[in-house]
Amino acid sequence: MRAAIKSSNPHWIITLVFILSGTLISACDNTAPEHEHSHSANTAHGETEKTEIIKGSHGGRMLSSELFDLELSIFETGVPPEFRAWARYRNQPLSPSEVELKITLTRLGGAVDNISFKPHGDAMRGDRVIYEPHSFVVNIDAIHKGIKYHWQYDNFEGRTKIETAVAQALEINTDIAGPVVLQQTINVFGKITPNTEQLSHVSARFAGVIKSVAVSVGDAVKKNQLLATVESNESLKLYTIKATTDGVITQRRANAGEQTGTQTLFTITDTSTVWVDLSIFPADQQHVKVGADVSFTLANTNEFFQGKIAMINILAEANQSVIARMVVKNTRGQLLPGRFVKARVKIGEIAVALAVKRSGLQTFRDFTVVYAQTGEEYEVRMLELGRQDDEWIEVSGGLEAGTRYVSENSYVIKADIEKSGASHDH
Repeated sequence: MRAAIKSSNPHWIITLVFILSGTLISACDNTAPEHEHSHSANTAHGETEKTEIIKGSHGGRMLSSELFDLELSIFETGVPPEFRAWARYRNQPLSPSEVELKITLTRLGGAVDNISFKPHGDAMRGDRVIYEPHSFVVNIDAIHKGIKYHWQYDNFEGRTKIETAVAQALEINTDIAGPVVLQQTINVFGKITPNTEQLSHVSARFAGVIKSVAVSVGDAVKKNQLLATVESNESLKLYTIKATTDGVITQRRANAGEQTGTQTLFTITDTSTVWVDLSIFPADQQHVKVGADVSFTLANTNEFFQGKIAMINILAEANQSVIARMVVKNTRGQLLPGRFVKARVKIGEIAVALAVKRSGLQTFRDFTVVYAQTGEEYEVRMLELGRQDDEWIEVSGGLEAGTRYVSENSYVIKADIEKSGASHDH
């Protein structure tokens, strides 16, 4: 589902110069002068002029064609956004019933909204909600006394265009919005401890005097490697003490000239696996099960390790937590007993029909948004959000399944739109 646009050596400085100069990135802004087309039966067909937005008495956009004027506004006070229109002829207000009005909105990607109007007090009221973003090409067709009038203008917000080469250099990556399985997790802390099931305690077979010792604490040893030489008290013959397993000498109680006695002379710890003991407090104990997947990291590092809960102790610790233990491979030896860990324990899954990556989220006005991509154009999509995990967040409204959106480095799109000064203006 992912399309990653990468550049092996992005020329950041050059790219940023282009961005700041505005030569490669151009935002679509409805506050700038716009192309507005108008014609009636009494005007030249296809007449085009570049005009500034003129506001009417109701705060809407004024559209004029000789003697006929139309004021058009998206009305949002106390109701979901909808179009309202007021008509004038020879500078005199017209009754809404005297005008037939239709509007077509063409959105980025080609979606079309067709809007009809009915009288509503002194205004004409659109028959459908205008959903966000209010960014579209507007075509207006009005009929008054048999004369047809037509206007067209761009009403863009939260939209920008970025050339493909620039997007590649800035590593703007995209994904397709679709179904995802969210991972339910809890965060806990723990500690690495030796795997005591792999400790080997080595003692002398016969009492005697230690003649020599070949290893020290911290030495790595192999099975059958020489550890010490002992002279038997009974036979006065020398015999050797050898390592019983691969591992590291973690304890030594043997020095030349000492009696062996019956005590443990060497402790060998097999560090190929370690225990990771996690503290699970009462509020979470019912959710954590044997076999649960765990992702953990050492304190003050960013490297993650994986494991599964192998055992949950039935006895509570002094702080009322219980120990949930993992047995983890330590092939590189970086999991040192005694170090603390931060862990995320999986406690369930939730399948959702539509989700986006949290890394793509940005803010736009009072909304949380992602930026939908169509070709080289990017535009905000205001989201209604639901459940989430560490990577994904459920979308319950504002985005269609199958939409390609910016999932990484979306701040570049946000910055360019803000640079353009685009506003929410109707």
